[in-house]
Order: sequence, then structure tokens, then C-alpha cells
Amino acid sequence: MKVLSKVSFGFLAVSYSCVVGAFQLSSGSDAPRSAAQVESRKDFLSTSASIITGAVLVSSQPAYARGRATLEQAYDRYTPRIIEGGKFYKSELYGAISKGNWKAIQAATAEPPKKSKEDRALKDGGVAKRAALAGEFSNARVLSAMELYAATFSDSSITPKTKALKAEVETLREVVDGMNKAAKIALGEESAGGGLFGIGSKKPSTSELSKQVQELYIKGGNAYNAYVFAANDGLPLQLNKLPFL
Repeated sequence: MKVLSKVSFGFLAVSYSCVVGAFQLSSGSDAPRSAAQVESRKDFLSTSASIITGAVLVSSQPAYARGRATLEQAYDRYTPRIIEGGKFYKSELYGAISKGNWKAIQAATAEPPKKSKEDRALKDGGVAKRAALAGEFSNARVLSAMELYAATFSDSSITPKTKALKAEVETLREVVDGMNKAAKIALGEESAGGGLFGIGSKKPSTSELSKQVQELYIKGGNAYNAYVFAANDGLPLQLNKLPFL
């Protein structure tokens, strides 16, 4: 992975080891550069196909505890949202973070609003309307699908595979919440409170927030790839493996 003059962020996949995020800042500037100055998407994840992490050392034996038919149904229902979320993460969200576009970051990680009186009057209870307002990489749109798909690999008892998958989802949930909060602070919509990201009680600077969001982005990307590796392990041949970032 090439090193840029000011800022570079992406993922490194290390075979038979844990996933390591690569984040480098030069002295004198914490601010991200434009998307054109950040490494190309082609180089963004050159070795992700070989990703293996200690966090997902699950059995290589097929794990479809609820039966193959149920697995295929869950695959068809949930993986489109997972895959689309991954595409958004490595493209639009990447671009928003590299440009410091706080409104875009906030929108991408936003949860849908709570059900209103107007929603209750609608035929579907406002489900479709609220779902459309969920961010493209939010808990409601992507992480919930990842969690439900993870549960498919368990039945009466939770399997190690499901535990490994859900652990990565929890990491992603922390990342999404952190990004959303940082965006709100940058936009002046929320205070830092009790020392966000360990920066302190005073309001962090934009460059400090940018640095932390970039680090969260790497952490989230590694968690997504770890989830994909575990989910693909032992998958029936007739089902396409989920793509890495």
C-alpha cells in the first residue's frame, strides 16, 4: 500500500494472522485531503482475499444448524443488504470521510426516526417510510441484517460461528455510533460530553474528529472483512461467497 504525503487510510489483510489497519499521518497536519489525493480504490484493499483473523477462528466444517433450506432463505433475504452496505462503505462513505463531509457521514450512519402519529395512520405503520430514512450504512439498514444472518448458523444453542459473527457486528455498531456522534459534534448538533474518544471534556477540533473517524473507519472495515471471512467459511457451493471490501 503506498504512503501518501499527508494522510492514508485503508486496510491491510495478513494471512493466518489478525487483520491490521494501516493509518498514517505526517507531522504537521491531521486534516484529510480530497478524494483525488487519497489512494485509489484499486489499491484500497489489495490483499483482502487472503484475510484471516484470530477473532474468527471458527470450525472449517459446514455450519448450517437450521438446515440448508433455511440458510438459503436467510442468504437471499439478508446478504443483499450486507453486500450493498459493503459497497457503500468502501466507496461513498470512504469519499465522505476523505473529504471531511460531516453531513454525508451523519446521513450515512443515521438511524430512522421513531414512529410518529402520522406513521401509525399508514397501512404499514410507516415502516417503508422510516426504512427509507435509514442511513446507507446504519444499524437499521446493514448491521441488523448482518446480525440476523449470523443467527442462521445456530439453532437450539449458539454456535462458535454465530458468536464470532456477532462479535464483529458489535464492533461495527460501535464504529457506526462513533462516526455518527463525531459528525454531530463537528456540525455543532451535539456536545462532546464526557470525553469523546478520550480527547477530553472540551470540544475537539475538526482535525481531531477527522483523525478519530478515519481510525474508526479502518476498525469498521477490518470488522466487516472478518465477518465476511467467517460467514463464507463452510458456505455451500451453490451460494456465492460474500465479497471483501
